[in-house]
Amino acid sequence: MSILERPQLIYKFVKEIFPLVKEELRNWECLASRIPDENLRNQALQSIVSKRFHCQGGSIYALYPGTDTKQKVRFIVAYQTISDYLDNLVDSLEVQDEQAFRQLHFALTEALDPNTSLSDYYLYYPYQDDGGYLTSLVHTCQQSMRILPYSRYASVKENISWLAGLYSNLQIYKHLPINEREKKMAAWVKPYESIYPEIGPMEFAAATGSTLGVFCLYAVCLNSELTNETGSKIVKAYFPWICGLHILLDYFIDLEEDIKTKQLNFVEYYPNEEQMRSRLSLFVKQALTEASSLDYPKFHRSVVQGLLAMYLSDKKSTLAGIRDTSKVLLNSSGLGTRMLYRICLFMRYKGTI
Repeated sequence: MSILERPQLIYKFVKEIFPLVKEELRNWECLASRIPDENLRNQALQSIVSKRFHCQGGSIYALYPGTDTKQKVRFIVAYQTISDYLDNLVDSLEVQDEQAFRQLHFALTEALDPNTSLSDYYLYYPYQDDGGYLTSLVHTCQQSMRILPYSRYASVKENISWLAGLYSNLQIYKHLPINEREKKMAAWVKPYESIYPEIGPMEFAAATGSTLGVFCLYAVCLNSELTNETGSKIVKAYFPWICGLHILLDYFIDLEEDIKTKQLNFVEYYPNEEQMRSRLSLFVKQALTEASSLDYPKFHRSVVQGLLAMYLSDKKSTLAGIRDTSKVLLNSSGLGTRMLYRICLFMRYKGTI
């Protein structure tokens, strides 16, 4: 994919994929509006309205070569909507119950197994009557998994389940009371430190917070060229580098806001701006390198460059404490990123993203 082809990819993304995402979200919003419990209804609707860009961004994988576009959008939107809804439930209703959080997050792992029965997700949660909203989302994902040829699904099942399990554990631990969460997270991450010695514990935790690996694995299962090695290669490339870059950028632009509101922020663990800049630059370099090792490398590199363009075009990236680092990351990530950055600025101006 040459520099000249990237605007064409973005044009196709916005003109063809965004309307499909909008249609899927409209359907889920309609169902969410009928949730009987007011607290659950408000959180479901708020998660769709305020986090729709997660579904928009994740749906870049609908353009993965040689696969069914509409089917991928349907799965990505449903799965990401589960993630965003549960994030609101564990963050916004003054509930800090680990057992309740773990029960809720069974939805994310069961959504990826077409043969499993669904749990009672609200069993330990104080608000429970969602009118079947969450189970409808899970069933939609299971139906999407069910259409995959068995041999292809079997080749990625272990990897996709592993990523979903990591994501769920992060969401459970990071929303516990402040005096508990760091200790619980440290114990959870400890066994992985020897497996991933090139990154720190909080960088590992950050990498688990991305759903991009799940979306990519689903997309490749719809490609007839999938081999038994494809899933493992994708996980190696995406975790920790591409997934880590994704979430670190997300926390990077929210740094000032999270400090003020005393929210957990993984970038805040860097001792100073110089260290932060060095580590984020490493993630950029490694993410681009790993993307180049995959089938359809130009697609994956465009995803990485798109992440940089999307986050660094956010006005929060110009705040005093991170402005200089934003410039370094943008200028060091190639002409393609800078071109996408200008496109993202225009799209933000037009209100497209």
